[in-house]
Amino acid sequence: MQSHITLYELNRIVRSTVETVICDEYWVHAELSEVRQSRGHCYLEFVQKDEHRNTLIAKARGQIWAGRWAVINPYFVRTTGLNLSPGMQVLVCVQVTFHELYGYSLNVIDIDPTYTLGDIARRRQEIIRKLESEGVLTMNKELPLPALLQRIAVISSPTAAGYGDFCSQLDGNKKGLSFSFRLFPAVMQGEQVEQSVVSALDAIAANIDAWDAVVIIRGGGSTSDLYGFDTLALAENVAQFPLPIISGIGHERDDTIVDIVAHTRVKTPTAAAEFLIHHQEMQIDRLSSFAERLARSVHACLHAEHIRLQRMAGAIPSLFHVFRTREEARLERMLLSSGNIALQRISLSHHTLQNQNQRVCNYVERSLLNERHRLSLLENKVESASPDKLLKLGFSVARVNGRALTDASQVKKGDVVVTTLANGEIVSVVK
Repeated sequence: MQSHITLYELNRIVRSTVETVICDEYWVHAELSEVRQSRGHCYLEFVQKDEHRNTLIAKARGQIWAGRWAVINPYFVRTTGLNLSPGMQVLVCVQVTFHELYGYSLNVIDIDPTYTLGDIARRRQEIIRKLESEGVLTMNKELPLPALLQRIAVISSPTAAGYGDFCSQLDGNKKGLSFSFRLFPAVMQGEQVEQSVVSALDAIAANIDAWDAVVIIRGGGSTSDLYGFDTLALAENVAQFPLPIISGIGHERDDTIVDIVAHTRVKTPTAAAEFLIHHQEMQIDRLSSFAERLARSVHACLHAEHIRLQRMAGAIPSLFHVFRTREEARLERMLLSSGNIALQRISLSHHTLQNQNQRVCNYVERSLLNERHRLSLLENKVESASPDKLLKLGFSVARVNGRALTDASQVKKGDVVVTTLANGEIVSVVK
């Protein structure tokens, strides 16, 4: 019978060999695929991927015992502003260990935080360079903001405090501006951010005509919480989205790549709401200014017409007097030179003068009457065109989501219709 040993004995041999042959400490760079804490210790899983096929080519368990973790973690967080998390590239100093029960693992002695910072910066720059080479880095920024930013698609976590702040700010704006917004729920932290936000953008794009802009918001948090907003796929989707995207991710120290490619970047969800309110206020001020200029222009036109008519009316007596004086002088000359024949001509000319006088008076009266009538029509048109006048006559304006209705087919069951009257509004639901 062949001699044999137990598994425990074999593992003891392996452990002894490892501790004897591999007794040094090694600086190893790898990617974290798992990070978890238990009873003060930190347990890790390190992986390495093939650069070309993105498949795993190496994997090892690791641990940082509580005594070292209490020193390493605060230093790493203080230096990088990040917590250790899956997907992070790290440079760690390790000792190779082998345990009879738990097998091969790496005991972490130290971590170099500058390596992780350099890797994060390198990856961000690679993504930015790729977006530039694709010609999409500033594509969303080049979209014009609609005159009315009233219909807003919001991407956020439904339970986030930032989303509640955004809604409160819009609903409670001082000027009572009306906004229509809908939440497209998404995961805003961790590994699922990219897929979740891209899915929300796809849902918005499926009904693109229903929205004026998109707002992506989340509250503050640690830098590592925002890794999901620094991915190439999400950046490409945001940069090429056909509506302006406003990012209010609530991270003031650094911009994420989503912030860089979005149309407008604000610091917080509340600031995103304030941006929308300010934009609407500017448009209202611009329309008010235009209305005032139009009213002044119409008033000036009417005033000029009044003055022109008055000048015409004032000039007629003077013209008639000059004409009559000239005719009388001509008749006197004819009388002196022509005797009786001249008298006959004078009589005829006098009759003609009276007829001309009458025609001139008739013409002037008709001209004045026509001008007054035309002026009255202009005043009536201006007054009739006033929205307030139309509303006071019993007309009304029905709107759904801020758009005026011109056809009953524009509404569907469940739509909220706001009807504006001369005094007040009526809100009704289509049944």
